[in-house]
Amino acid sequence: MDKTLDEIDFRILDVLQDDSTISMEALSDRVHLSRNACWRRVKQMEEAGVIRGHVVLVDPNALGLGLSVFVMIRTKEHSADWLAQFESAVKSLPEIIGAHRMSGDLDYVLRVRVADVAGYDRFYQRLIARVPLSEVSASFVMDDIKDSTKLSVVP
Repeated sequence: MDKTLDEIDFRILDVLQDDSTISMEALSDRVHLSRNACWRRVKQMEEAGVIRGHVVLVDPNALGLGLSVFVMIRTKEHSADWLAQFESAVKSLPEIIGAHRMSGDLDYVLRVRVADVAGYDRFYQRLIARVPLSEVSASFVMDDIKDSTKLSVVP
């Protein structure tokens, strides 16, 4: 993208984050722009990687994945080989919906979705079989006060 995002781009992104299935006609009306100009801006943001994709958000309870778990990991190993093994394990385990390398006391935090505590134990056993870890602790989410994928697009 040749230009920086402007106020209209931010309005487009705000609307699309709420409903990416909105018609171009409705989107252009919401952001007060012609349909063609709106379409061009969306395409430019897609080509520039600002818009990375379009997804459907599924209710995890509807799939029997009602337990959200944050897994905190500390490791004594920090070699390139260990990291490659860890990344491979993370990518191979579908229960992991987020994985983050951290600063501070923790090395990694994983966000995991499973059916229940027994499902978490099965996941845990598969994880530790794939990669050596020094310390692993888990916190089970009791209530989602806010759980959003929407980013703030205030200019």
